[in-house]
Amino acid sequence: MNLDIATSLPRQSALAQRNAQPLVVMTSLPGCPYCDLVRDHHLGPMAAAKELVAIQLNITDSVNLIDDFDGVARTAKAISKRWDARFAPTLLFFNASGKEIAERIVGVAVPDFFGAYLEQRLDTARRTLKA
Repeated sequence: MNLDIATSLPRQSALAQRNAQPLVVMTSLPGCPYCDLVRDHHLGPMAAAKELVAIQLNITDSVNLIDDFDGVARTAKAISKRWDARFAPTLLFFNASGKEIAERIVGVAVPDFFGAYLEQRLDTARRTLKA
């Protein structure tokens, strides 16, 4: 299952906000089996069901430019470094202005519990958006 690639964080975040959702950004690496697990079994199905808006950011991409939250075009590699999110997968939860609104999920320590961790962070992020 595929996720949209990050292209414009403000635009993609605005789309999420229109649906009263945080923007979920997953840092990823080509060939990363844990990234595949998170994308194929969690984020992809939830995005397809319109339960969340999630995009992926390839942390090794130093070529393609992405509009960052501050309006500056940067590579995915530069953005992940700026966020100190250099481990894949890392899930980050943002509001429309680019502020993290839930604790990030770094890696997949226990695959059986990942869904519960994700739901907890999404609940926190959604509550923060409503406040």
